[in-house]
Amino acid sequence: MTEESPIKFSVDDGIATVLIDRPSRKNALSVAAANGLTEAWEKIEGDRDIRVAILTSSDCGVFSAGLDLKEAARIAEQEGVDILSKMRDPFHDQMRAVSKPIIAAMTGSLIAGGMMLALNCDLRVGLAGTMAGITEVKIGRGSPWAAPALWMLPQPFLMEILLTGELVPIERFHQYGFTNYLEASPQAVRDRAGKLAQRMIAGAPLSVKAAKASVYATMDLGRAEGLKHGKRLHEEVYSSLDAIEGPKAFAEKRKPVWQGR
Repeated sequence: MTEESPIKFSVDDGIATVLIDRPSRKNALSVAAANGLTEAWEKIEGDRDIRVAILTSSDCGVFSAGLDLKEAARIAEQEGVDILSKMRDPFHDQMRAVSKPIIAAMTGSLIAGGMMLALNCDLRVGLAGTMAGITEVKIGRGSPWAAPALWMLPQPFLMEILLTGELVPIERFHQYGFTNYLEASPQAVRDRAGKLAQRMIAGAPLSVKAAKASVYATMDLGRAEGLKHGKRLHEEVYSSLDAIEGPKAFAEKRKPVWQGR
Protein backbone atom coordinates (compact mmCIF):
# COMPACT_ATOMS: atom_id res chain seq x y z
CA MET A 1 0.00 0.00 0.00
CA THR A 2 1.16 3.54 -0.65
CA GLU A 3 1.09 6.23 1.99
CA GLU A 4 -1.80 7.80 0.08
CA SER A 5 -3.86 4.69 0.84
CA PRO A 6 -2.65 3.15 4.12
CA ILE A 7 -5.94 1.37 4.91
CA LYS A 8 -6.81 -1.94 3.30
CA PHE A 9 -10.52 -2.72 3.07
CA SER A 10 -12.08 -6.00 1.99
CA VAL A 11 -15.38 -7.82 2.37
CA ASP A 12 -15.86 -11.58 2.38
CA ASP A 13 -19.21 -13.26 2.99
CA GLY A 14 -20.63 -10.40 5.05
CA ILE A 15 -17.46 -9.76 7.06
CA ALA A 16 -15.53 -6.55 6.41
CA THR A 17 -11.83 -6.47 7.29
CA VAL A 18 -10.22 -3.10 7.92
CA LEU A 19 -6.42 -3.27 8.09
CA ILE A 20 -4.03 -0.47 9.07
CA ASP A 21 -1.04 -1.01 6.79
CA ARG A 22 1.82 1.14 8.09
CA PRO A 23 4.23 -1.38 9.66
CA SER A 24 7.26 0.88 9.10
CA ARG A 25 5.60 3.48 11.35
CA LYS A 26 4.20 0.98 13.88
CA ASN A 27 0.77 1.39 12.29
CA ALA A 28 0.55 4.95 13.59
CA LEU A 29 -2.39 7.06 12.49
CA SER A 30 -1.36 9.60 9.88
CA VAL A 31 -3.93 11.98 8.42
CA ALA A 32 -4.38 9.62 5.47
CA ALA A 33 -4.80 6.61 7.76
CA ALA A 34 -7.29 8.32 10.04
CA ASN A 35 -9.36 9.55 7.11
CA GLY A 36 -9.14 6.12 5.51
CA LEU A 37 -10.61 4.58 8.66
CA THR A 38 -13.46 7.08 8.62
CA GLU A 39 -14.24 6.11 5.02
CA ALA A 40 -14.18 2.43 6.00
CA TRP A 41 -16.69 2.91 8.82
CA GLU A 42 -18.98 4.82 6.47
CA LYS A 43 -18.84 1.97 3.97
CA ILE A 44 -19.57 -0.60 6.65
CA GLU A 45 -22.54 1.29 8.05
CA GLY A 46 -23.96 1.99 4.60
CA ASP A 47 -23.66 -1.52 3.16
CA ARG A 48 -26.59 -3.72 4.20
CA ASP A 49 -24.70 -6.86 3.20
CA ILE A 50 -21.89 -6.23 5.70
CA ARG A 51 -22.81 -7.81 9.01
CA VAL A 52 -19.60 -7.66 11.06
CA ALA A 53 -16.28 -5.80 10.87
CA ILE A 54 -12.80 -6.85 11.97
CA LEU A 55 -10.20 -4.17 12.66
CA THR A 56 -6.59 -5.33 12.50
CA SER A 57 -3.18 -4.14 11.30
CA SER A 58 -0.03 -5.31 9.58
CA ASP A 59 2.32 -7.36 11.74
CA CYS A 60 5.11 -5.28 13.26
CA GLY A 61 4.73 -5.95 16.98
CA VAL A 62 2.36 -2.98 17.43
CA PHE A 63 -1.37 -2.99 16.69
CA SER A 64 -1.23 0.80 16.50
CA ALA A 65 1.10 3.35 18.07
CA GLY A 66 -1.67 5.94 17.94
CA LEU A 67 -1.17 9.37 16.44
CA ASP A 68 1.72 9.73 13.98
CA LEU A 69 3.78 12.12 16.09
CA LYS A 70 6.39 12.74 13.39
CA GLU A 71 3.70 13.87 10.98
CA ALA A 72 2.10 15.91 13.76
CA ALA A 73 5.38 17.74 14.39
CA ARG A 74 5.90 18.37 10.66
CA ILE A 75 2.38 19.77 10.17
CA ALA A 76 2.70 22.02 13.21
CA GLU A 77 6.05 23.36 11.99
CA GLN A 78 5.16 23.80 8.32
CA GLU A 79 1.48 24.75 8.53
CA GLY A 80 1.06 26.05 12.07
CA VAL A 81 -1.95 23.85 12.83
CA ASP A 82 -2.59 20.76 14.92
CA ILE A 83 -2.73 17.47 13.05
CA LEU A 84 -6.25 16.77 14.37
CA SER A 85 -7.57 19.71 12.37
CA LYS A 86 -6.72 17.87 9.16
CA MET A 87 -8.63 14.72 10.08
CA ARG A 88 -12.30 14.39 9.13
CA ASP A 89 -13.15 12.63 12.40
CA PRO A 90 -10.22 13.07 14.80
CA PHE A 91 -11.86 11.29 17.75
CA HIS A 92 -13.36 8.50 15.63
CA ASP A 93 -16.99 9.22 16.48
CA GLN A 94 -18.02 7.55 13.22
CA MET A 95 -16.48 4.29 14.42
CA ARG A 96 -18.40 4.44 17.70
CA ALA A 97 -21.61 5.10 15.76
CA VAL A 98 -21.36 1.94 13.64
CA SER A 99 -24.42 -0.19 14.44
CA LYS A 100 -22.76 -3.47 13.46
CA PRO A 101 -20.32 -5.37 15.70
CA ILE A 102 -16.64 -4.49 15.39
CA ILE A 103 -14.01 -6.99 16.53
CA ALA A 104 -10.45 -5.86 17.25
CA ALA A 105 -7.84 -8.38 16.13
CA MET A 106 -4.92 -6.82 17.98
CA THR A 107 -1.77 -8.46 16.63
CA GLY A 108 0.60 -6.31 18.67
CA SER A 109 0.87 -3.76 21.48
CA LEU A 110 -1.73 -1.02 22.01
CA ILE A 111 -0.32 2.46 22.50
CA ALA A 112 -2.23 5.74 22.93
CA GLY A 113 -4.62 5.98 19.97
CA GLY A 114 -4.21 2.26 19.47
CA MET A 115 -6.01 1.88 22.78
CA MET A 116 -8.65 4.31 21.53
CA LEU A 117 -9.35 2.06 18.53
CA ALA A 118 -9.54 -0.98 20.80
CA LEU A 119 -11.95 0.80 23.16
CA ASN A 120 -14.21 1.62 20.23
CA CYS A 121 -14.53 -2.05 19.29
CA ASP A 122 -17.15 -4.37 20.78
CA LEU A 123 -14.96 -7.45 21.21
CA ARG A 124 -11.19 -7.67 21.50
CA VAL A 125 -8.69 -10.43 20.76
CA GLY A 126 -5.18 -9.69 21.99
CA LEU A 127 -1.71 -11.11 21.49
CA ALA A 128 -0.08 -12.65 24.55
CA GLY A 129 3.15 -11.01 25.63
CA THR A 130 2.29 -7.55 24.28
CA MET A 131 1.77 -4.28 26.14
CA ALA A 132 -1.03 -1.73 26.34
CA GLY A 133 -1.46 1.76 27.72
CA ILE A 134 -2.63 5.34 27.31
CA THR A 135 0.58 7.34 27.02
CA GLU A 136 -0.75 10.82 26.22
CA VAL A 137 0.47 12.43 29.46
CA LYS A 138 4.04 11.64 28.41
CA ILE A 139 3.78 13.60 25.17
CA GLY A 140 1.53 16.50 26.15
CA ARG A 141 -1.51 15.25 24.27
CA GLY A 142 -4.96 14.30 25.60
CA SER A 143 -7.24 11.28 25.86
CA PRO A 144 -10.88 12.44 26.18
CA TRP A 145 -11.80 9.30 24.24
CA ALA A 146 -10.71 7.16 27.22
CA ALA A 147 -13.77 7.95 29.37
CA PRO A 148 -15.78 4.89 28.18
CA ALA A 149 -13.01 2.68 29.54
CA LEU A 150 -14.58 3.26 32.97
CA TRP A 151 -17.26 0.76 31.92
CA MET A 152 -14.60 -1.77 30.88
CA LEU A 153 -11.85 -1.48 33.51
CA PRO A 154 -11.69 -0.94 37.29
CA GLN A 155 -11.43 2.75 38.13
CA PRO A 156 -8.15 2.50 40.13
CA PHE A 157 -6.46 0.66 37.27
CA LEU A 158 -7.78 3.11 34.69
CA MET A 159 -6.49 6.03 36.74
CA GLU A 160 -3.09 4.35 37.00
CA ILE A 161 -2.63 3.98 33.25
CA LEU A 162 -4.09 7.43 32.48
CA LEU A 163 -2.04 9.36 35.03
CA THR A 164 1.28 7.54 34.65
CA GLY A 165 1.19 6.87 30.91
CA GLU A 166 2.98 3.59 31.54
CA LEU A 167 2.51 0.52 29.37
CA VAL A 168 1.15 -2.55 31.14
CA PRO A 169 1.21 -6.22 30.05
CA ILE A 170 -1.92 -7.15 28.10
CA GLU A 171 -2.35 -10.06 30.50
CA ARG A 172 -3.35 -7.62 33.24
CA PHE A 173 -6.02 -6.13 30.99
CA HIS A 174 -7.22 -9.64 30.26
CA GLN A 175 -7.63 -10.33 33.97
CA TYR A 176 -10.12 -7.47 34.08
CA GLY A 177 -12.05 -8.79 31.08
CA PHE A 178 -10.91 -6.10 28.63
CA THR A 179 -9.96 -8.73 26.07
CA ASN A 180 -12.26 -11.61 25.19
CA TYR A 181 -9.34 -13.83 24.23
CA LEU A 182 -5.55 -13.81 24.23
CA GLU A 183 -3.78 -15.83 21.55
CA ALA A 184 -0.19 -16.93 21.10
CA SER A 185 0.50 -15.62 17.58
CA PRO A 186 -0.76 -12.89 15.23
CA GLN A 187 -2.34 -15.47 12.95
CA ALA A 188 -4.11 -17.08 15.90
CA VAL A 189 -5.44 -13.63 16.84
CA ARG A 190 -6.86 -13.16 13.34
CA ASP A 191 -8.26 -16.69 13.30
CA ARG A 192 -10.04 -16.18 16.61
CA ALA A 193 -11.52 -12.88 15.41
CA GLY A 194 -12.72 -14.62 12.26
CA LYS A 195 -14.42 -17.36 14.27
CA LEU A 196 -16.19 -14.79 16.43
CA ALA A 197 -17.35 -12.97 13.31
CA GLN A 198 -18.70 -16.19 11.83
CA ARG A 199 -20.70 -16.86 14.98
CA MET A 200 -22.26 -13.41 14.71
CA ILE A 201 -23.05 -13.94 11.04
CA ALA A 202 -25.00 -17.04 12.04
CA GLY A 203 -27.35 -14.91 14.16
CA ALA A 204 -30.34 -12.89 13.01
CA PRO A 205 -29.07 -9.49 11.73
CA LEU A 206 -31.70 -7.37 13.47
CA SER A 207 -31.22 -9.23 16.75
CA VAL A 208 -27.45 -8.71 16.67
CA LYS A 209 -27.86 -5.01 15.86
CA ALA A 210 -30.42 -4.46 18.63
CA ALA A 211 -28.33 -6.38 21.17
CA LYS A 212 -25.33 -4.09 20.60
CA ALA A 213 -27.49 -0.96 20.70
CA SER A 214 -29.23 -2.04 23.91
CA VAL A 215 -25.98 -2.56 25.80
CA TYR A 216 -24.65 0.87 24.85
CA ALA A 217 -28.00 2.52 25.57
CA THR A 218 -27.88 1.13 29.10
CA MET A 219 -24.32 2.41 29.53
CA ASP A 220 -25.44 5.87 28.40
CA LEU A 221 -28.82 6.10 30.12
CA GLY A 222 -28.51 3.94 33.23
CA ARG A 223 -30.28 0.71 34.14
CA ALA A 224 -33.94 1.81 34.25
CA GLU A 225 -33.94 4.09 31.19
CA GLY A 226 -31.63 1.75 29.33
CA LEU A 227 -34.07 -1.10 29.84
CA LYS A 228 -36.93 1.00 28.48
CA HIS A 229 -34.92 2.08 25.46
CA GLY A 230 -33.74 -1.49 24.91
CA LYS A 231 -37.35 -2.64 24.63
CA ARG A 232 -38.00 0.04 22.02
CA LEU A 233 -34.93 -1.03 20.08
CA HIS A 234 -36.21 -4.60 19.96
CA GLU A 235 -39.67 -3.73 18.62
CA GLU A 236 -38.30 -4.04 15.08
CA VAL A 237 -36.85 -7.44 15.97
CA TYR A 238 -40.06 -8.94 17.31
CA SER A 239 -42.13 -7.69 14.36
CA SER A 240 -39.66 -8.92 11.72
CA LEU A 241 -39.88 -11.85 9.32
CA ASP A 242 -36.78 -13.25 10.99
CA ALA A 243 -38.71 -13.53 14.26
CA ILE A 244 -41.00 -15.97 12.43
CA GLU A 245 -38.19 -17.73 10.57
CA GLY A 246 -36.14 -18.49 13.70
CA PRO A 247 -38.71 -20.61 15.56
CA LYS A 248 -39.83 -22.18 12.28
CA ALA A 249 -36.31 -23.28 11.42
CA PHE A 250 -35.85 -24.65 14.94
CA ALA A 251 -39.06 -26.69 14.67
CA GLU A 252 -38.02 -28.00 11.26
CA LYS A 253 -34.49 -28.81 12.48
CA ARG A 254 -32.71 -26.73 9.83
CA LYS A 255 -30.54 -23.64 9.67
CA PRO A 256 -32.55 -20.40 9.52
CA VAL A 257 -32.45 -18.28 6.39
CA TRP A 258 -32.22 -14.71 7.66
CA GLN A 259 -33.56 -11.80 5.64
CA GLY A 260 -32.66 -8.97 8.02
CA ARG A 261 -36.20 -7.63 7.93
